[in-house]
Amino acid sequence: MVGQSQWIEPGLVGALHFTGDAAAANAPLDSLRTAADVLVLDEAARSPRLLMSDMDSTMIANECIDELADYAGVKPQVAEITERAMQGELDFEAALRERVALLKGLSEHVIGDCLGHRIQPMPGARTLVRTLRSRGCDCVLVSGGFHSFADVIGAELGFHAVFANRLVIDHGHLTGELEGAIVDAARKAAILMEQAVGHGLEAAQVIALGDGANDIPMLKAAGTGIAYHAKPAAIAAADGHIAHGDWTALLHALGIPRGDWSD
Repeated sequence: MVGQSQWIEPGLVGALHFTGDAAAANAPLDSLRTAADVLVLDEAARSPRLLMSDMDSTMIANECIDELADYAGVKPQVAEITERAMQGELDFEAALRERVALLKGLSEHVIGDCLGHRIQPMPGARTLVRTLRSRGCDCVLVSGGFHSFADVIGAELGFHAVFANRLVIDHGHLTGELEGAIVDAARKAAILMEQAVGHGLEAAQVIALGDGANDIPMLKAAGTGIAYHAKPAAIAAADGHIAHGDWTALLHALGIPRGDWSD
């Protein structure tokens, strides 16, 4: 049943309140999605207590491994593997190890240069994370990328914790290997469950964000999974998709007024 509708920002952002099944409410709105972002959220999702997010092409506008590959002169080869892995065409761990091997001998100094000159946060990412954090939501960055990037990006955006893979560096150069267990699709979902249980939360209180096939189990494990400018497989698995705007679209969907956003 449709209830009250209202403009949040006249002509730009509106809210429609309804009772009943979210899936049933979604279908009639499909025609609007070609021109606007339409997110249907259960009431419980509007006060999240845990946010789990992917990093590359989700919280930042880059794929860090592709940027490192550019420094190493192997970007075309690595970027092709990255794209196929994100589409779900390749085993993630095997594809990751294959790409990292191509970085062997690269100076660790390029990581700092890359962070300083190439890596850009997604529009609205910092505002989303810091606003939710200010409202008591724990924010966790979980990446199939590398701690060398994720630790810096996580701190900059305001995440409470970071999980990622570790590059092996010896005498100032990448060895082309990884250290420890791999953060892959299954591990992302497992981390979400561990964090939720550790905080005494139900799935309905958890939102997960991602863009690729490696995020699908995490998107499904959360009470609400949101895909962002995503690959088809991730869109199909998610409860909602932001295809036009930036991350502030989610703040609108959560009913948080612009005046309460944190920068």
